[in-house]
Amino acid sequence: MHKVGVCIVNYRTAELVKECLQGLFAIKGEASELKVAVVDNDSGDGSFDALQQFVEQQGWEGWVDIVDGEKNGGFSYGNNLAIKTLESSSTPDFFWLVNPDTRPREGSLKALITLLDNTSEAGIAGSRLEDDDGTQQISAFNFPRPFGDFVNTLGLGVLRRTFPSYVVAQKLHSGEAESVDWVAGASMLIKREVVDAIGLMDEDYFLYFEEVDYCITAKRAGFKTFVVPESRVVHYVGASTGISDTRKKAKRRPTYWFESRKRFFFKNYGFLSLFFADVCWMVAYPLKRIKMALTRKECLDPPYFLRDFFMNSIFVRGANIGSREQ
Repeated sequence: MHKVGVCIVNYRTAELVKECLQGLFAIKGEASELKVAVVDNDSGDGSFDALQQFVEQQGWEGWVDIVDGEKNGGFSYGNNLAIKTLESSSTPDFFWLVNPDTRPREGSLKALITLLDNTSEAGIAGSRLEDDDGTQQISAFNFPRPFGDFVNTLGLGVLRRTFPSYVVAQKLHSGEAESVDWVAGASMLIKREVVDAIGLMDEDYFLYFEEVDYCITAKRAGFKTFVVPESRVVHYVGASTGISDTRKKAKRRPTYWFESRKRFFFKNYGFLSLFFADVCWMVAYPLKRIKMALTRKECLDPPYFLRDFFMNSIFVRGANIGSREQ
């Protein structure tokens, strides 16, 4: 049994956080000690007070801390503050990043701990995310790569079969844990040794790509990432971020998504790779829309996607990925 510190970042999702905490309380026994830090990223809607009151009503002051984030610094900022809060009161063996829009099922934490305990090269483990009815969601991925922007954007079956390592989203085909490039930050257990070795998450990502970046940094430091299907976590997709389930009509993509994508490519692969990735996307996307029109398939992409991509691309905004101004 081990000490686990749970990190939850809230931004105007107090009711979801309450449900998530109730789910975590039900599985407290899967760790010798389970402590939770909920960081409110300056929601401005009364979330901080509402969550504090809820914790007091439940008598959970001993294991849940509600932390005032003081600003909306994003996903990395909030999780880093949660980790620092947990370290100030104990020394967790693992840090469990959990989205507010999740509910862990029985055995979910135990399965993650068991994998990391029994696999020496493993540093990060992610859950099988699913709908409330058990329908599997995509929760295992290959790293985004420049040519992958052409393969994934065009969505042509023959290309995906020819270049499978460039296809980002990976379906789980068995109930066995397997090594993958990265897992969704909605439920991600991290060994303390990883944090000690590579530090905290990059706060220059506001939202999206930060867990991808963390997994690739961990891999370069010698740690593998695993997806653990036995760890089942219900995920109400998009409820905490505002970006829709990709199986449904998407909302307009926010500017910070494009900024995060650009930062990931430039930081991890360099200027030329970012340039090539943008070219691949700009070529593939119009071809995809033509293909969909010819086959009369419904397009679920965000509105104004081509225009927004171009306006945020290297061609218009350059490759500047300097520190974000909060």
